[in-house]
Amino acid sequence: MPVLPSDRNNPYPIAGFYFQGLVYAFSKRIDGNMSLVYGDTKDVILNRKNFLRRLNINYQDLVCAKQVHGSNVVYVTKEDKGKGTLSYQTAICDTDALITDQKGIALAVLTADCLPVFLYDPNTLCIGLVHAGSKSTQRKITTKTLHLMQQRFNVNPQNLYVGFGPCIRKCCYEIKKDFAEYFNYGLFLQDERYHLDLAAINKKELLEAGVREENIFDCQICTSCQSKNFFSYRKEGSSCGRMMSVIMLK
Repeated sequence: MPVLPSDRNNPYPIAGFYFQGLVYAFSKRIDGNMSLVYGDTKDVILNRKNFLRRLNINYQDLVCAKQVHGSNVVYVTKEDKGKGTLSYQTAICDTDALITDQKGIALAVLTADCLPVFLYDPNTLCIGLVHAGSKSTQRKITTKTLHLMQQRFNVNPQNLYVGFGPCIRKCCYEIKKDFAEYFNYGLFLQDERYHLDLAAINKKELLEAGVREENIFDCQICTSCQSKNFFSYRKEGSSCGRMMSVIMLK
């Protein structure tokens, strides 16, 4: 069960999603760009080190992926530590979700409107982190991540806890009609235009997979509405930086 933090100024940003033995967070615009590829990259390494230091995470324990908006999920071990930390070329290729059951490995995804999904099972002591944009969501990446956690770690979905980080919400996420045809849920008409609800779709997937509704926590932050505090590709275009979401077993 989640426990309440003893410090009201704790770094855990999703209300209710707090566990002893687990570290997780997502960065904000004020923390700087976290991408080695997109946006202003000159201070990225320093930004990463400063962000992780506040979480008591050694930057050398970070594992990043070359995200491609696909549905590939990779099991990460201690041999992967440092991949993608200082160089994009060393990141795990063609991957949008990471899982591990090993302590001291900091899984990371980078986002600027896409949904970061944090997964934690306190029974089997394993974690996952998903980069769920519209294309990955259409390919059911969150379901695939859960299935691999079941296969690798014998996770019971009823014991799984899930946190949704900041993403563009249905209020701001307009999509074209031809792309809307890929979804049979999470679509809304607003001023005769289609809007997509990434969080609602991923939540529905989790519920259908057996996760309890009371175990799913959502920060409710819209990166587009709150673009002063978060990077938003829809607002900024190709010059946009990226936030980092990170999770680690202590």
